[in-house]
Amino acid sequence: MANLPIIEIKGLSYRYEKENVLENIYLTVPKGAFLGIVGPNGSGKSTLLKLILGLLQPQSGVIRLFGKEIRDFTEWEKIGYVSQKANSFNSGFPATVHEVVSSGLTSKLGLFRFMGAKEREKVHQALKAVGMANFSGKNIGELSGGQQQRVFIARALVSEPELLILDEPTVGVDAQHVSAFYEMLEELNINKGITLLLVTHDIGTISEKVTHVACLNKHLHFHGEAAEFEGFANEELTELYGHGVHLLSHHHHGEAGR
Repeated sequence: MANLPIIEIKGLSYRYEKENVLENIYLTVPKGAFLGIVGPNGSGKSTLLKLILGLLQPQSGVIRLFGKEIRDFTEWEKIGYVSQKANSFNSGFPATVHEVVSSGLTSKLGLFRFMGAKEREKVHQALKAVGMANFSGKNIGELSGGQQQRVFIARALVSEPELLILDEPTVGVDAQHVSAFYEMLEELNINKGITLLLVTHDIGTISEKVTHVACLNKHLHFHGEAAEFEGFANEELTELYGHGVHLLSHHHHGEAGR
């Protein structure tokens, strides 16, 4: 059981009316991986996430989560999800950082149960993991986009998931803070052992932090280790995106220990 992949997808296809969005996808995410999924707009990335999260049902092919076919999978608390919230969040929402993160425990506690010392410690540890422990009493609306996104990640972490899925998490994050944001994700992956699946447009930056890359445009055009992706010809990426794409070569931190 210990060696089963976290996600295993075989022969997955999906269409909306007459348009094929995903065609014959084979994708495996091993335990402890940090997978970056890249591809142009309309390439099927959001549809793939919805299928993995059980929000859409596969039309053909198989999805397994933690070794179980998705239709039989019930342990959704093992999966944390962070959407593009920071970009559209209502800054006037009257809740503290602590309250926002605490809401991630609702499914375990029940809506009207009060938190005890154990739950409060979980909230503290989740905030500490994303570098936001000192902001616990702040109103969520007072924070920058990047800080808000860290709080939403803490909310997903508080229930102690084994897999964390992030959809374009740097939308709304200031450019100068993007690098620190990815370092924080890398820390969660290496030090907390959380398997990460990240959808992003930021091809250059992710090649430095992730362990694996999947390049999607209806078909899976590349799926392998990040170091191999750096050898994926710029011409092929240009063809995929329809315009010039520059993939920077990066040093992989902690590569030997992975």
